[in-house]
Order: sequence, then structure tokens, then C-alpha cells
Amino acid sequence: MARASGIKQIAQNRKAFHDYFVLDRYEAGIELFGTEVKSIRAGTVNLKDSFCTIKGGEIFARGVHVSPYEKGNIFNRDPMRPKRLLMHKQEIRRLNARVMQDGIALVPLSLYFKDGRVKLELGVCKGKKLHDKRDAEAERAAKRDMDRAIKERY
Repeated sequence: MARASGIKQIAQNRKAFHDYFVLDRYEAGIELFGTEVKSIRAGTVNLKDSFCTIKGGEIFARGVHVSPYEKGNIFNRDPMRPKRLLMHKQEIRRLNARVMQDGIALVPLSLYFKDGRVKLELGVCKGKKLHDKRDAEAERAAKRDMDRAIKERY
């Protein structure tokens, strides 16, 4: 049976872009059970307030909420269980070295299907201070005003 090709966006963590500077991005597979995949296909997943931890040479996504599949009965898993991410050992070691630095965190940025498989985009992020958030908001407002002025002219 042929698999679907291409990328289909499922969920995005918009709060991460507000709270962090994204320094680097990685793609990781995610270990899921059948009912979780069906629930994700229905779009019932939330990445808000999620983060990643590295323990024992493995990387886990915590706080990723996958709602129970409505027809899953006894096969449904805990929606908030830590989900293991699938990456090469060398990549995990490199990420672990970066996380040991001050103020660096691993944050899930988006969840998507790539060639029929669920993938998680992982960001190496540095936390924003309050003045950074204000600057970013001021830039967005200025860009919005410029776009509005250009649109009114034409």
C-alpha cells in the first residue's frame, strides 16, 4: 500500500516563539501507540507548555497532550505520558551538551506528518527576557502598521 507523501502540519507551539529565541531546529520521530496516532490524525493534540528532557541517553517530550481517542476504550493511554523521541545517539549527545549551558532549553515547536509518519520539530531555545518580548511586540506592531499603510495606498 502506498504511503502519502509530503508534509501535513498537525499542531504548532506558538507560545514557544513568544517565550524563547529559537537558536536551532531538529526533527525527531516520536514513539506513539495506535490510538494516539488516530487521535493525532483527528488533530486533538496540544503542545502548549511542553518541553523535552534528556535522561539516560534518551530524549523525552513532556507536557505534550494527546487527547484520548474516542473509540479507543481500554487501549487509550494517559494523555500526558512522557513520549520518547527517536533521534540518533550522536544528536542526543550534542543536544545534551547544549542543554547543559545556562538558559538553553529543548522545546517542541511543531508536530506534523512527513510521508505518513508523525514527526516532532524540536527547537534549541534560549529564554526571552521581558524587554525582549516588548521589543518583538513593537516590531510586529510597526510591521503591521507599515503593511496597513501600503495596502491603503494601493
